[in-house]
Amino acid sequence: MSVTAALPRAGGPGAAGGTTGAADERSGAPDVPHDLPDAVLRPVRDGNAFESTVEHLATAIRLGVFRAGERLPPERELAERLKVGRATLRDAIGALRQAGLVTTSRGRSGGTVVVHPGLRSGPAPADTRTRTGAEVVDVLLFRRVVEPGAAALAAAAPLTAAQRAFLADALAAVTHAPDDASRRVADARLHLAVATLAGSPLLVEAVTATQSRLSELLSAIPVLRANIAHSDVQHADLVDAVLRGDAERARAVAEEHCDATSALLRGLVGRAGTVPASAAPAPAPAPPAATDPPTATDD
Repeated sequence: MSVTAALPRAGGPGAAGGTTGAADERSGAPDVPHDLPDAVLRPVRDGNAFESTVEHLATAIRLGVFRAGERLPPERELAERLKVGRATLRDAIGALRQAGLVTTSRGRSGGTVVVHPGLRSGPAPADTRTRTGAEVVDVLLFRRVVEPGAAALAAAAPLTAAQRAFLADALAAVTHAPDDASRRVADARLHLAVATLAGSPLLVEAVTATQSRLSELLSAIPVLRANIAHSDVQHADLVDAVLRGDAERARAVAEEHCDATSALLRGLVGRAGTVPASAAPAPAPAPPAATDPPTATDD
């Protein structure tokens, strides 16, 4: 299964409007990605090519950009996206294999397949470590600034029909997720989808890092049905505001959503969060080169 086939794709000009009741497509859309791998896998910095390549690919797998059972894009395509040599990419994929994130098979039907299940849900396992109160607060404060800003920019952007359908599909994946683990992956993908539509690669990187750290904290608390129902309403309101082009409303809904998650975590995790050691995130992805523009192309 190709990774592009597995990602939410446009269903035609009417797909998003039928799902969300959004206004007609706005004209003059900017050249921004609507494909999560294109948005998340940015060129790596010079100097630490191997380490940065491992970081980018592992983060994408943990966040569900590449989901369990999907093949990674071909080696040539990945090397071009990350602007690294194919030997470096092979070494990085070897590291992912050693870490248990992917498997690789040879032959015409072979390739590298993701085996990691993505983000976790539910109480933390016995193998845990503790985040300090300052770290927990920092994650929540940073998210409170970054994600509402991304939502406002996405709402202000003139979106194409494909981008609108991509966002509507991302929302549907959260709402109709078959289980808690799938829902957590879909939730992170929805927030990343909003960020991609903002048109800023740096914002995508910030939201990627935020969602990675947030998943650690959420893994330490039980899944609460009342919170899931509330999040569903907020997600729907957020997507509706973005598709209607209401930047002020999109920012307000995103802020309310961040505040709800923060309150839950402060109450159930406290000032120091106990999180799975194996889920500790890699450092935040390296910023893209200044000359690297967005690629045109989808709690």
